[in-house]
Amino acid sequence: MGTLLLTEKDVEPLVSMKEVMDVVEDAFKEKAFGRVQMPAKSYIFYKKYNGDFRAMPSYLENFDTSAVKLVNVHPDNPVKHNLPSIMAIIILIDPKTGCPLAIMDGTHITSIRTGAAGGIAAKYLSKKDVGIIGMIGAGRQARTQLMALLTLYKKLDEVKVYDISKVNRGLFVKETSELYSDVTKIVPVETAKEAVEESDIIITVTPSREPIVKDGWAKEDAHFNCIGADAPGKQELDPMILKSAKIVVDDLEQAMHGGEINVPFSKGLITESEIHGEIGEIVAGLKLGRVSSDRITVFCATGLAIQDAVTTKLVYDRAIKRGIGQEIQFVSV
Repeated sequence: MGTLLLTEKDVEPLVSMKEVMDVVEDAFKEKAFGRVQMPAKSYIFYKKYNGDFRAMPSYLENFDTSAVKLVNVHPDNPVKHNLPSIMAIIILIDPKTGCPLAIMDGTHITSIRTGAAGGIAAKYLSKKDVGIIGMIGAGRQARTQLMALLTLYKKLDEVKVYDISKVNRGLFVKETSELYSDVTKIVPVETAKEAVEESDIIITVTPSREPIVKDGWAKEDAHFNCIGADAPGKQELDPMILKSAKIVVDDLEQAMHGGEINVPFSKGLITESEIHGEIGEIVAGLKLGRVSSDRITVFCATGLAIQDAVTTKLVYDRAIKRGIGQEIQFVSV
């Protein structure tokens, strides 16, 4: 059996955000019904390099889809090494034999499946009449988060973007303004507060270890997609926001140890009983999503291995159909 090798250039054009959102939504539902195997991600920390490395295996039993992702997070890479902050390799495994069906670049898959999760969270947790988006962070993930919201809402009135780097803000505005004619205006702002105020959805995509968004800035019916806090010690929101919000996580165990809630949880500022549930439970109809117009909702995303598995299978099937990639005979027959 051959193993298909796919580069990032091979992977990127093979699937759309809409397709990835559909399979990620299905994966969340499968998790809610207990039909997946997904150990908590394991970490290796490179403290002297301000980075970490993670292993993320999973198996969706009904879909007969299994994969493992190996991914790093090194926030200093773009400035110090001219490399992406996040890079990944994914191995798609045949559950019947254990053979590697494919080895592919996982950097784009990580970006698009994370954006898709944000889009699914907004679908169930934000109010319906969304017009203004506030972005905290202007990196690669901010772009796929916006892509997912436009896939969901089709049109937006305004996107406000804040980043500590004025250059990054400018690049984001230039690139996305050229891409998306369905946004009336995309503007840089000078402070995180400006990005949050009056926004219907606020997306945080930074590696911060200190709260950036303060309590009292957001509207009472706002929704937060918290994407950046994906490892122990990271946080982007003032814990007081969480105290009064409806909190939904992608995975409870991962969130308590490495998501937006991990720091306030470790300090006893919030408890497990204050977590409304997992997004999969809402997708599956086991719990309610947004029910009140006067309460902030927060989606705490840590990133699930099942998101990688279903997206990787989608990419693999499309590549096989189109004859894309290089086949290598790793396994001797």
